[in-house]
Amino acid sequence: MPPPLQLSVIVPHLNEPDDLHKCLLSLDAQHMDGIPFEIIVVDNGSVEMPLAACLDIPNLRLEREIVPGPGPARNLGAGLARADILAFIDCDCIAQPGWVKSIVNLMTREPGIDLLGGDIAILLTDPRHPSAIESYESIYSYRARAYVEKYGFAATGNMAVRKAVFRSVGPFGGISTMEDTEWGQRATAKGYRIAFLPEARVLTPSCKSFADLARRWDRHVAHEFRKVSGYRSLMRWVAGSLIVIGSPLVESFKIFTTDRVSGVRNRMLAFACLTRIRLHRGRRMVGLIFHGDAARFVESWNREGS
Repeated sequence: MPPPLQLSVIVPHLNEPDDLHKCLLSLDAQHMDGIPFEIIVVDNGSVEMPLAACLDIPNLRLEREIVPGPGPARNLGAGLARADILAFIDCDCIAQPGWVKSIVNLMTREPGIDLLGGDIAILLTDPRHPSAIESYESIYSYRARAYVEKYGFAATGNMAVRKAVFRSVGPFGGISTMEDTEWGQRATAKGYRIAFLPEARVLTPSCKSFADLARRWDRHVAHEFRKVSGYRSLMRWVAGSLIVIGSPLVESFKIFTTDRVSGVRNRMLAFACLTRIRLHRGRRMVGLIFHGDAARFVESWNREGS
């Protein structure tokens, strides 16, 4: 009789079969630690189901969720999970050695911890010569510790939760929400305890182009604009847009002292990318004041290329 499962790993997928295969290989390597777990891949409407990517990966089931958004895909996986601990990882992430082991060990050792977030770092194409976007994202994207310790949520690209807690809090939101932020803050508001686990580390590629990076920030800006209501709120939004435009000068100290990147070249590249994306965000914030077309940024963000 096989040992009971200790973890269910849920992977949403949309049109990234090559990245998915690399993710699954990194998960398969976790079996070296001798901890039994299952993998549930939930396709979210790809042009083709990722059958080849899932081939020869043991203890894996492939399902499909047609409701758009990674939240609904994760919800389906959570509902099918057979273990008492759920772990979520994005299909373009690479789980580092000991990922499964560290999650199971902490949740077993600390029964008072209800959910956790692991560390997320950028997977560099060429570690000797990072691109401007890779240098920028190494500093400013995926601030996993801050998400957990300051804001009370964990990024769903690297998150684990007890199944009973997930059921109590309820499902992730749909495509129109920032599902990981909203769900995590809903959980911590109910009194569930969250922890940061740096040993549970994944690597994820940076955006492939500035257009991809801008599209990601468009979604964040649009979500925040939906909260604007009334004159005072609008004035705060205007002030915030001006602060964003002027912020690169303030951020220069952080860029040139951080240990997330090294070397003058990489720091200069990070600063150049930061300046460009902050100007883009500021323009988008100002544009929404006059046009208010936030919905198109929110509802189409993960349908690109589908």
